[in-house]
Amino acid sequence: MKHFHHIKVRFGDTDAAGIVFYPNYYKWQDQSTHELFEAAGYSISKLQKEDQVIIPLLEAFCQFKSPLFFEDKVSVQTEVKEINNKVFKVEHRFFRDEERVAEGYELRAWTSTAGERPKAVPLPESIQKNLLDD
Repeated sequence: MKHFHHIKVRFGDTDAAGIVFYPNYYKWQDQSTHELFEAAGYSISKLQKEDQVIIPLLEAFCQFKSPLFFEDKVSVQTEVKEINNKVFKVEHRFFRDEERVAEGYELRAWTSTAGERPKAVPLPESIQKNLLDD
């Protein structure tokens, strides 16, 4: 499943040179992952409260190809590309119009909070199928 999250760069997202400050890409990747799950029918807050499942971040990467500036409109294309039992990879591509300005990924774990301590558990097959469908 692919999902597009749309962002308008705000003044506070930029540094003194007027270029988007790099941590914002990681913030936008996180937001885009949450938006993808919501579009797939899985509210992150419902997963946490009702299903006792969280999706903590294990690793994040972003490669910057071209700078973004104040008031640029950005589309983040997000999709789950791999699921390996308990861990899944979410890929993100950032576009300004048709230009790819950055790309990155997150590794996350499907984690149950039902026990004494959080523990990674396998993703249910129905969720895997839903997230991987195009």
